[in-house]
Formats: sequence, structure tokens, C-alpha cells
Amino acid sequence: MLARLTGTRPEESAIVLLSAAYFFFILSAYYVMRPIREEMGVAGGVENIPWLFTATLSAMLVAHPIFASIVSRWPRKRFVSITYRFFILNLIVYYFLLSGVAEGSAAAVWVGRTFFVWISVFNLFVVSVFWSFMTDIYRERQSRRLFGLIGVGGTLGGIVGSSITAFLVGELSAAALLWFSIVLLECAVACVRGLDRRVGKLRSDSAEPSQASNPSQASEPSQASEPDPVIGGSALDGIRRVAGSPYLLGICAFMLLFTVGSTFLYNIQAEIMSGTFSDPAERTSVFARIDLAVNVLTLVTQLFLTGRIMRWLGVGVTLALLPLLSVAGFLALGAAPVFAVFVVFQVLRRAGNFAVAVPTREVLYTVLPRRDKYKAKNFNDTFVYRAGDQVGAWSFAGLGALGLGTAALAWFMVPVAGVWLVVALWLGRRQRVLAARGLPVV
Repeated sequence: MLARLTGTRPEESAIVLLSAAYFFFILSAYYVMRPIREEMGVAGGVENIPWLFTATLSAMLVAHPIFASIVSRWPRKRFVSITYRFFILNLIVYYFLLSGVAEGSAAAVWVGRTFFVWISVFNLFVVSVFWSFMTDIYRERQSRRLFGLIGVGGTLGGIVGSSITAFLVGELSAAALLWFSIVLLECAVACVRGLDRRVGKLRSDSAEPSQASNPSQASEPSQASEPDPVIGGSALDGIRRVAGSPYLLGICAFMLLFTVGSTFLYNIQAEIMSGTFSDPAERTSVFARIDLAVNVLTLVTQLFLTGRIMRWLGVGVTLALLPLLSVAGFLALGAAPVFAVFVVFQVLRRAGNFAVAVPTREVLYTVLPRRDKYKAKNFNDTFVYRAGDQVGAWSFAGLGALGLGTAALAWFMVPVAGVWLVVALWLGRRQRVLAARGLPVV
């Protein structure tokens, strides 16, 4: 009954549970801090948000080669643990910085701005490393069955993390809340080590006796059980691989268009929220409750719909669902740029991204060589993602300077979302061809 409900097979259950726990810990750590970041962004001045995204892009440009160099030198278990513990050390530093400045002071504003940039780097790196790990240990057909289910762990983590901040923000300071994230990240490191020990035990579905009567499942590739080798290469491999592969460039374009739309919506959010709520604590609470609604809707979708949608519609059409929703949402926001419409669109879009688009997008990487799963993927997930933020932030600021209001800015995004829809459909067709060939993309 459990196998039928979740799509998990008996020999996979332990590693799937550990994968979900890993995702739970990193997303709960992030969602504790996300509402704090949002409030610091508003407190630092809505007009300064484009500059914060510029600083974030610069930080990504420095961080990616460093991460790629670490990937080239150490085995998976070690470089993943190093990445997370580096962020833990940063959080301890921020605890003392936030504790040492007076609320509302100029120093607090600048600490808040650096924290905004740091969180914007942190959230992409920890999630990118997680999904790189997943695409490394699961094969393509397994990923279509299991990634949505593994995503449930992250959704539950988001619910727990946002709930911690939503209900404790009045009792604890922002600095004190960081200790929740520190502990949760250390738990994620423990999961990484547990997964690394158990990954060799995950076997091909084709080894199951039950498949003798189901030839359609017998072609699922086996899960590698060899020791974790050092990936090698240079710090610039990821950039070179993306530049030389139409498939990776397509994923790059998909990511860029997604983040441009997200940044437009984020800036619209800042304007609507600052105009609707004047109290910082109230804004923080509203941000946390929006996060909570997103994660509850995501959880329901992942449990009952994600795997079935991908199985019924295929990778390409499933990947196109979020662009299609974005076309409709920006049309609605352009027609009625008010708080209620924004909240509905934001909740649906983010839930659709986490529950459907992210697991499907990660399936795209399962047909790639191992080095691309860490280096090229990390470049797309971090630098390209923040480059899209940069394009979106300055485009929003430029169009706003021309006198365009919220409605016109939303209308502007409709054709952009349409191009995004076309890219999604192309990627789905290309992924299907590569999966059928069983060959790495070149």
C-alpha cells in the first residue's frame, strides 16, 4: 500500500527517508531566516533592493569558482560537509553582529543589508548542493518517481522553519532565531554522512524479481555503487560546460527567465507590502504566514499530485505548467494590482515552483555526466539564478523610472513568461531524447 501511495520500493525506503530528512533540515534552516531577510530588505529601503541584488550577483561570481575548486579536490561527502559548515560559521558571526547593533541604527541597516546578500547566496548554494547530491545518487527513472516525494521533506522543513519565526518573532530576537538554523544545518551534515554510507546499497529497479513480469521497467538504469571518486577538473569547468552545451544553455535560459519573473514579483511584493503594512513586526509576520501557506499547499501537491503529473504529462509539459501559471498570474495582477491578488498569485506560483517545477527541473540533470551535476548545475543554480535577479531588479527599476505603475509592470512580464513557456517545452523534448539514448549530453 505504501509503495502504491508513494512510488517508493522496499529497498529504496531507507535512503529516500534519509534524503527527505536532509532536505527537511536545510529548508527549515532557511525558512527560519527568510522572513528576517524580507524585513531587512524592506527596512533598508525598497529603492535599494536592486543594489542588493547587484551585490548578491558579485558575491555569486566569487563564490562559484571557489565551490567548483573544492568539488575538484575532495570527494562528495567532504565538500558537501565543508560547504554547510562554512555557512554555520557565518551564522555564528551574524549572531554576534546582530546582537551588537541597536535596532533602527545605521549600523543595523548595513548589517541587515549584508545579511540580505548573504542569505541570497546561502539559500541557492545549500539547495543546489542538495539537488546535485540527489541527481548523483538517483537515476533518471528513479528521479521521476522519487524527487517529488523527497521534496515533501523540504516542504515540511519549510513549514517548521516558517512556523518557528512566525510564532517566536515576538518572543526572541532575530539574532537568537539564527541558532535554530545553526542546529538544523548541523543535522543536515549528519544526513549527508549517512547518505554517503548508504548510497552503495541502492540498487537498480531491474534487479527486483517483480520486474520479470514487467519488461517496461526492466530498462531502468542501475544505481552506481562504486566508491565516491574525486570529480577533478578545474574551477571553471562549470562555466565552460554551460557555454558549450545547447541543453545546458537551455536550462540556463529556463532559470534566467524564471528568476526575472520572480524578481519582478518580489519588487511588486515590496511595494505592495510597504504600502499596506507600516509595522515591521507585522510585515515579518505576514511574510512568515505567506511562507506557511506556500509550504502547506506544496505539501498537499507533492503528496498526491507531483509524481502522477510527471507520469501522466511527461517532463516537458510538467515543466511548462509554471510558465503557463505565470502568464495567467501576471495577467490577473495587471488587471487588479492589489494585495489579495498578489497573495494568491505569489502563493500559487511559489507552491507550483517547489512542488512541480523544481523536481521536474532537477530531472533534467539526471541525464548528464557527474561533473555537470555539481559544477555546471551549481553555476546555473547560483550565478545564473542571481543574474536573472539582476536583470529583473534593474529592469523593474528602469521601467519604474519611466513612470510605469504596478499594473503596467505586471503586463510587461506576460510575454516574458510566454518565452519561458517555449523554452520549457523544448527542454522537455531534448531531455526525452537524451534519456532514451542513455548518453551524456555534449
